[in-house]
Amino acid sequence: MAELATIARPYAEALFKAMTASAGVDLDSTTVWLDELAAIAATPELRQLADNPKVTADQVFAVFTGVARSALPDMAKNFLRTIIDNGRINTLGEVAVQYRALVNRRSGSSDAVVQSAFPLDNAALAEVGGALEKRFGRKLNLSVQLDESLIGGIRVVVGDEVLDTSVKARLEQMKAALVA
Repeated sequence: MAELATIARPYAEALFKAMTASAGVDLDSTTVWLDELAAIAATPELRQLADNPKVTADQVFAVFTGVARSALPDMAKNFLRTIIDNGRINTLGEVAVQYRALVNRRSGSSDAVVQSAFPLDNAALAEVGGALEKRFGRKLNLSVQLDESLIGGIRVVVGDEVLDTSVKARLEQMKAALVA
C-alpha cells in the first residue's frame, strides 16, 4: 500500500496547508468532514458507481454531497471535486489518515486506540488516558474499541507502538515459554 500512501500524501499536505493558511478555520472540523468523505468513498456501492464509465464526475459528486450527513463547506466541496476529477476517490481514506497525522504533529499529540474486552466508563478511560500519556510522553486522542477476544485487560495502539496488557497476550507469552 505504499503506492496509495504516496499518491495520498500531496493531497493531505495541500489540504493541511490550505487549512492552516485560512483564518478562523478549525483543523478538527476539517478532520470530521474528511473522515466522512473517506467513509463514503469506502462503500462498495460508491466505488462501483465511480468506476462506471457512463457515470460523470458531476454525478459522483452529487452522490457524495447527497449522502453526507451535513452540508459540506466550500473548501470540502472544492477538495472533493479535485479528488473526483483526478480519479483519486480510492485515496480518500489514506488522505484522511495522513491529514490527521499532520494535525496531530502540529498539536503535539497522537491518536491512540484502546482495545478492551469490556466497555470502559468515562472515569476509567480518563485514568487510563492519564497513565498512557505519561507512558508515551505526549497528549493522546483516545478512542475505544471492544474486543472480547482479549478476555481481560487492554491493548493500546499508538501509531506503530503497541502496549498489550491483555489476558490474551499473557496467555500467549506463557504458551511460548512452555513450547520453548
